[in-house]
Amino acid sequence: MKSSSMTSVAASRSSDALGTMPEWDLSALYDGPDSPGLEADLKAADAAARAFGERYQGKLAELTGEALGEAVAEYERLNEILHRVLSYAQLLYALNISDSERGRFHQSMQERATAISTQTLFFTLELNRLDEASLAEKLTAPRLAHYAPWLRDLRMFRDHQLTDDMEQLLHEQDVAGRSAWIRLFDETMAELRFPVDGKSLTSAETLHLMSDRSAETRKAAAKAFGQVLGENARVFSLITNTLIKEKEIEDKWRRYARPASFRNLSNQVEDGVVDALAQAVQESYGALSHRYYALKAKWFGVDALDYWDRNAPLPEDDDRRISWPEAKGIVLGAYGAFSPELADIGQRFFEQGWIDAPARPGKSPGAFAHPTVPSAHPYLLLNYMGKTRDVMTLAHELGHGVHQVLAAKQGALLADTPLTLAETASVFGEMMTFRAMLDAETAPARRRIMLASKVEDMLNTVVRQIAFYEFERQIHDERRGGELSSERIGEIWMDIQRKSLGPSLRFDDEYQYFWSYIPHFIHSPFYVYAYAFGDCLVNSLYGAYQGGVPDFESKYIDMLKAGGTLRHKELLAPFGLDAGDPAFWRRGLDVVVRFIDELETLSPRGI
Repeated sequence: MKSSSMTSVAASRSSDALGTMPEWDLSALYDGPDSPGLEADLKAADAAARAFGERYQGKLAELTGEALGEAVAEYERLNEILHRVLSYAQLLYALNISDSERGRFHQSMQERATAISTQTLFFTLELNRLDEASLAEKLTAPRLAHYAPWLRDLRMFRDHQLTDDMEQLLHEQDVAGRSAWIRLFDETMAELRFPVDGKSLTSAETLHLMSDRSAETRKAAAKAFGQVLGENARVFSLITNTLIKEKEIEDKWRRYARPASFRNLSNQVEDGVVDALAQAVQESYGALSHRYYALKAKWFGVDALDYWDRNAPLPEDDDRRISWPEAKGIVLGAYGAFSPELADIGQRFFEQGWIDAPARPGKSPGAFAHPTVPSAHPYLLLNYMGKTRDVMTLAHELGHGVHQVLAAKQGALLADTPLTLAETASVFGEMMTFRAMLDAETAPARRRIMLASKVEDMLNTVVRQIAFYEFERQIHDERRGGELSSERIGEIWMDIQRKSLGPSLRFDDEYQYFWSYIPHFIHSPFYVYAYAFGDCLVNSLYGAYQGGVPDFESKYIDMLKAGGTLRHKELLAPFGLDAGDPAFWRRGLDVVVRFIDELETLSPRGI
C-alpha cells in the first residue's frame, strides 16, 4: 500500500473568503498506514490477547478482588491499543471516503481488530455470569472498585446476553454484515454528485446551498438532491431493510422489548423517560415548529414555504460570511467568558492540528468529534463554509472535544458517556456562543436574524430529531411484517414531516427520498433522540446557570470530568435538576417558545 496518497501530516487550506483553515495531524496516533508502530501494536495486541485468554478464561470466579481488578486493567490496556488502531483507520477514511485504498485499509483494520478482540470476548461474558454476592465481595478491593461504574454498566446487559459461542459468532460476523452495509452506505453517499447550475457538487456542498440567499439556488439544490437520492433509492432501501431485519433478529434473540430498547439501555435511560421526552416534543409541535414556520412564511410574504426555504436566510439577512479566524475568536471568546479553563483546552484544538475544517470532495459530510483514546486526544471534523450555522457547529463540536479531553482522565473504560449526556457539553458550548453573539448585537434587525437562526437550529435539534425518532420507530415496527419498498418508506417519511413541521411548509414529490441521506439511521439506530434529550437538558442547565446556582462553573467542569462514572440523575443533582420530572422537558421546550415570543416582538411592522 502506498502511503503517499494517505498522508496524515498537519496542513492548512486557504480560502480567499474564509482565511486559512486547519487540517488534521494524525501523527498522535500513527505516522501513516504503513507505520511500523501500527503493525507493532497489532502484533503486540494479538500476543497480549492470547496470553490474556490463557491466563483468565474460565477462572474469573476464583480470582480475588485485587487480582480481578488487575485483569480489568489489563483488558483496558489491550482495548486502548485496538481503539487507537481503529480510530486512526476511521479518521484517515473520513478524510476521503471516495478513496478505495483508504476504504480497504479501514476494512482491513476492522477485520484484524475483530480477530484480536474475539480472543478476549469471553472476559465480559464471564464477568456477567458472576453472581451478585461474589462480585460485591470482590468489589471491596480498591483495585476492582475503581472499575465499579464500568461493571455496573456492563452488567445492565446480563439479561440480554447469549451463549458464548453465539456471542462470538455475532462478534466475528459483524465485519461481513452490519459493518459492511454501513461501509456501502458511506461510500455510496460519498461518491454521489448532484448537478446544480452546471456544477457537480458533493452532498455537503449541495445541502449548504439550501440555505443560500437565492431562492432559485435553493430550489435547484433541493431538486437535484432529491432527484439523485431518488435515483439511488433502491440501494438505500436495501441497506435500510437489511439492517433493520438484522437488528430485529438480534433483538429477538436478546429479548429486547422493542427496537429502541437496546439504545435506551446503552444510554442508561428508561424507556419511559424517552417516551416522556418524545411525547412532550410532539405535543409542542404547534407551539414550536408550526408557529415558527407560519411566522417565517409571513416574513416571506407567502401562505406556505416551499421545503427548500425552511432554512432560508431572512429577506433582510446580508448573508455575511464569517472567516475562520473570526469564528475561532467568537467561539473561544464565548468559552473564555464562561470558563478560562475550557477556553485553554479549546485553544489546543486550533493550535495542534486537532481540527480538519475545509470542505473537500470525498470528505465525510457533516461534522463530528472523535475521542480516539485517552493516551492521545480527540479530533474534530467540520465542513466549514462561513455561515453563522457553521460557527455554531464549531462551538458544538468543540464542546464535545473539550468534554472528551476532560473525561479522558477516567481511562479507556470509564471515559465514554452515554449518548444522552454526550451532547451536554456540545449544546452548552453552542448556547454560550449564541448568547455571546446575541448580547453583542444591538440592532433589532440583526438580533431578529440571529434569533431566527437559533430557533431554526433548535427546531432542527429538537423537533426534527424527535420526528426522525418517530420515523425510525415506525419503519422498524412495520418492517417486521415484511420488506418495505422505497415508496412505502417515503410515505412514512412524508407523513411524519408534515405532522412535525406543520401546514406552513409545502413538500414536492422528491422530498420523499430525503430520509435516505441521514447517516444516523444506518450507523446508530435510535441515536437521534439523544440530540433532543441533550438540547432540552442544556436549556434547563443553562437556566440554572442564569439563575445563579452557586459554584456553577466548577460543578459543570466536574460533571464533564466524570465521564461515564455517573448517571444523569447523579450528574444533574448538584444543579437541582431531575430528568425524571415531567416538568423538566417542559422547561427546556419553553426556552424555544420564549425565543419565538421575542421574534414576534421583533417582526417588521405590518407583519
